[in-house]
Amino acid sequence: MMKSRVGFEVRLMARCLVAALILIVAVLGLSCEAIAAGRLGEFLGRIKASDIDAAADRFGEVGGNPPAVKLLKDGQLVGYAFLTNDVVDSTGYSGKPINIVVGIDLDGKITGAKLVEHHEPIVLVGIPQAKIEHYIDGFVGRRVLDPSEESRMPVDIVSGATVTMMVIADSMTQSAVKIARSRNLGAGVADVASQPARRTVDQTISGVESWQALLGDGSVRRLAITNKDLDDLFQRTGNAAAIARPQTGDPNASFVNIYVALASVPTIGRSLLGDAEYDRLRRDLKPGQQAILVAGDGPYSFRGSGYVRGGIFDRIEVIQSESSIRFRDRNYRRIGAVSAAGAPDFPEIGVFVTPDGSDLGPGAPWRFQLLVQRATGALDKAFVTTGLDYSTPEKFLTAPPAAAPLVTSPALSAAAQTAATGEAEPPLWQRMWQARKLDIAVMLAAIGVLTAIFFFQDFLVKWPRAFERIRLGYLAFTLVWLGWYEHAQLSVVNILTFFNSLRGDFRWEYFLRDPLVFILWSAIAAALLFWGRGAYCGWLCPFGALQEWTNRVARWLHVPQVRVPFWLHQRLWPFKYIIFLALFGLSFGSLGLAEEMAEVEPFKTAIILHFAREWWFVLFAVGCLAPGLFIERFYCRYVCPLGGALAVPARLRMFDWLKRYKECGSPCQRCANDCPVQAIHPEGTINPNECIQCLNCQVLYHDDQRCPVVIQKRIKREKFLALQSPSMLPEPKRKPRVLVTVNGREQSVERKPAASQAASTEGENQ
Repeated sequence: MMKSRVGFEVRLMARCLVAALILIVAVLGLSCEAIAAGRLGEFLGRIKASDIDAAADRFGEVGGNPPAVKLLKDGQLVGYAFLTNDVVDSTGYSGKPINIVVGIDLDGKITGAKLVEHHEPIVLVGIPQAKIEHYIDGFVGRRVLDPSEESRMPVDIVSGATVTMMVIADSMTQSAVKIARSRNLGAGVADVASQPARRTVDQTISGVESWQALLGDGSVRRLAITNKDLDDLFQRTGNAAAIARPQTGDPNASFVNIYVALASVPTIGRSLLGDAEYDRLRRDLKPGQQAILVAGDGPYSFRGSGYVRGGIFDRIEVIQSESSIRFRDRNYRRIGAVSAAGAPDFPEIGVFVTPDGSDLGPGAPWRFQLLVQRATGALDKAFVTTGLDYSTPEKFLTAPPAAAPLVTSPALSAAAQTAATGEAEPPLWQRMWQARKLDIAVMLAAIGVLTAIFFFQDFLVKWPRAFERIRLGYLAFTLVWLGWYEHAQLSVVNILTFFNSLRGDFRWEYFLRDPLVFILWSAIAAALLFWGRGAYCGWLCPFGALQEWTNRVARWLHVPQVRVPFWLHQRLWPFKYIIFLALFGLSFGSLGLAEEMAEVEPFKTAIILHFAREWWFVLFAVGCLAPGLFIERFYCRYVCPLGGALAVPARLRMFDWLKRYKECGSPCQRCANDCPVQAIHPEGTINPNECIQCLNCQVLYHDDQRCPVVIQKRIKREKFLALQSPSMLPEPKRKPRVLVTVNGREQSVERKPAASQAASTEGENQ
């Protein structure tokens, strides 16, 4: 009977699963046509055609593949408008698309762009949207198939929103190129197969030439800009803040002086590098790779500091056709000096090797582009680009090959389409991880150190002073490097966007785009099963580290500390759970509103934006820190919604690492009184939802000067040792002895008392 009932339940469950699958397939089938058409039509009612193209007066029909709407002027076609996410994947860090409607005219020039939808947390609560819109407007006027300087915008990355900016730049550029190619717009749309074959470098020509000879035939090109030239460049941008801060010093003084050469050409490479260095370079070059030598002696460094932090040389770029090449630290090798006769001494010399997968044709012209920045405020910068054009001298190239027959087919081959559209380029998240290898290594090392601290805590806590220094040092690292430098401050917004993405198009690559944040969340997920929320809240949270350090400084300055009565403490700590549940529930109705309300976290102001924000945000952040001067980690205890969110799954932890005595709480209250966040109840139990794993109670657990239990053990041990050790026992009393002569020999005998001696003498006399 039991078996038949179990079999019935299994069959019923299987039927329900089949029915659910059929329903899902049916829904997907019904929505397939709508998905193919894209979402462009949803947003056209919100904007005007003139917002996208000043020459257009209305929209036409949506059609084509990729989908786009015609821009019309008096019924005549003047361009197209498209939604970036309909053409390429424009999903941001929030896990949802950054939808931008972009206009492009018949010459392949971007005429306008409008941000119509996004859910990026940093934009909603940290970065003014006006800055993002200004960044998008920088694309207007760019001919997406024309690599000339005037058509390219500077890489004006908004501080604190790097991932969002890269998604916007990638999606706008790639989608515009696809639309231009699919509609045959502008120059460069001819069939790839019909273009003349590319010329290559003649490797049989090799020699050594002087510096002046290399300059004379164009093997080495120079970019020289004075302070006045730079002021003129910013003047043309129209940026009032940059114009108001001209270069100081002599207007005719050099600002940047750079020389560029294609070092993979044998004669150029041997002349500049010398035989030994050039031969080493040739051995390292893979097929298709090129090497570019860059030397500079002006005050402005072409290397910058981006390659130190993120591995990216953010100031230089090589452009050929519509393709651009950026270099990372692994593509760079430092050179001590230029070997060519007559070459000047350069403080900066480097060889940049084109990355794998890039296709820089040495026989075609290319452009070396330099990004120049100027500070306009505490955190704001203005950017302008300049550069030089480079062509390999004809004498180093092979003869032009015979023209190939034209291909009349209107469709490109699959390989040509892949090369033309750049589909072979690695996904954005992979590029982000490759660019931040050093940061990732440091992050993994820090997590490894913290894991070792937890696993070997019994050994470390026996030396209180050493452990305190380790903890304070780790918190300083968390605050300065992880928080203020890398901006890897987690937020409840991350949790809200994660759960909302589960309801929609969940894909891991959305969250992989910020390597450090992804590694942190992965480590926290594992730590919740081992130690609860304390691994993050007590050690890896930059704002928590800031609170603990400010409280330490306050105590060093003898600021009086306030201990919250336990009955009041119990009634205050649930507030953080209430705040989290309110935000979580609100996110299901309106994620954008929930993200705005998440400003209850002062993390963006204090950590990401370094307090450089509107005064009311700064006042709120200071208001969250101020009580912590008197009550340690006040914000963590009673307000932080992220702490409340992490405390919920912390109940699932599998291990209890914190040791306790049976006397803890009955009658001893030492640990409960010393707990910095009052996570120990008066009865001696530790509340895992409130514990931050500071290990203060474990230091007391082994302290034979403060813990009453250990003190009693120490006293008993000392008494026992005193009884057992012979050196500690009193020596037995010895009877006095004297020397006497017996039969002519001296002997030692006991000395008798005076009475006995008198009696003995008397007996002898008798």
